[in-house]
Amino acid sequence: MDSPGQDEERVVWTVVGTDIGPLLLAATREGLVNVVFHATDATRDRALERLAARLGTEPVEAPGSPLLAEAIRQVEAYFAGRRRDFELPLDWSLISGFNRQVLRELASGVPYGQVVGYGDLAGRVGQPGAAQAVGTAMGANPLPVVVPCHRVVESHGGIGGFGGGVDTKRRLLALEGVLPEPLF
Repeated sequence: MDSPGQDEERVVWTVVGTDIGPLLLAATREGLVNVVFHATDATRDRALERLAARLGTEPVEAPGSPLLAEAIRQVEAYFAGRRRDFELPLDWSLISGFNRQVLRELASGVPYGQVVGYGDLAGRVGQPGAAQAVGTAMGANPLPVVVPCHRVVESHGGIGGFGGGVDTKRRLLALEGVLPEPLF
């Protein structure tokens, strides 16, 4: 049996099947800490190794943990079109500085069914010339889908890049009903 001290430092994980493929969900006692696209065995194992190295503890598979069980319910409801917002505690420890500031603004300021340009998002955090840095922040997002980096697009109507692949980004935007015409 784990001692209470060990439990506090535990990282728990599970994989949930979605319309865009398997997602790895990982959490600490603080909240959801990582979401990883395309979580087949090899991708999942690499992600768990990175988490162990970054957080200093070996992740434990625990789909029944209360936070992961709730995260699974919310992810499934999102993909079924029954949920627009995630209401989960988030652990931001895998990201810091400008990237964290941008992702927090994205999470709180760009609702379901809307998109924002990279430059517009940079302006919202007081760095109007930092569109490229916003793109870097989106690529570093440890919580995609939940922190909706898929909602950030190019100002001239292009879809922009995406860590989960452009097809995945299109599918998420289509799920939310916001694909602008120039994207196809």
